[in-house]
Amino acid sequence: MIDLDAGTVLLQWATGGLFFFWVTARRRVVGLGYGWLLRSVYGVIAVGSFAAGSAIGGHPERDAVAMAVAAVALGLVGASFVHRREGLDAVHPHMDLIAPVFGLVGLVLASVDTGGPVALSLARTLVGALFLGAVTDAMLLGHWYLVQPGLSRAPLLELNKLVAIVWPFEIATLLWPVGMFSVFSGSIDDGYSGVLGYFWIACAITTIALCAVTAAALRERSYSAVMAATGLLYLAILTAFGTDLVAKAVLAGA
Repeated sequence: MIDLDAGTVLLQWATGGLFFFWVTARRRVVGLGYGWLLRSVYGVIAVGSFAAGSAIGGHPERDAVAMAVAAVALGLVGASFVHRREGLDAVHPHMDLIAPVFGLVGLVLASVDTGGPVALSLARTLVGALFLGAVTDAMLLGHWYLVQPGLSRAPLLELNKLVAIVWPFEIATLLWPVGMFSVFSGSIDDGYSGVLGYFWIACAITTIALCAVTAAALRERSYSAVMAATGLLYLAILTAFGTDLVAKAVLAGA
């Protein structure tokens, strides 16, 4: 149903992260350095996707696309730095859509080659990319308030809301047969007498609960509330990755 390997997971992460960076950057309210940070982080992750995929083999087209994602992301870091005196106009925000579009192509190519239902594989891969990207960007943006403390909380609230919006779609794709219901019923053996199924439920519920608590924290006026929200989003990354990867690991090849 899904071919779980490091190359695809890293490309999901880079693609989703770069897409949600554009969601934030298009408003031109976050500092220039935030763009350098996120493009660099996800560019390196895309390079990691290429390296992992090349080592394992089997998806040369996806791996080539991963390098294209890295080249665009890191190229925009360079362009933005060279033209840094222009401030937020150094790179047009829509240029940041190029890398995630390339990533989308790579994820589609990886999804159609799993040997299972294409629609199910596509849904799990693409929604998973959005889920992991949104929660990671939310945490990174929370840290950026240390650099830009006067920044409005609206961008962080937006990302946190988007995590909550994507969450039910993530859960639905993982329950879509053959999915986690088969683990709960025992028709798929997780190798740990069902423990991984219960762990998945705990991760899923905790992730959406952390989004709710983060939103509540951001309603407080004190600056420390932003740092508290960032700490909560750290935990949300752990539970979000648990929600996505534990399910896919159990269901791989099912």
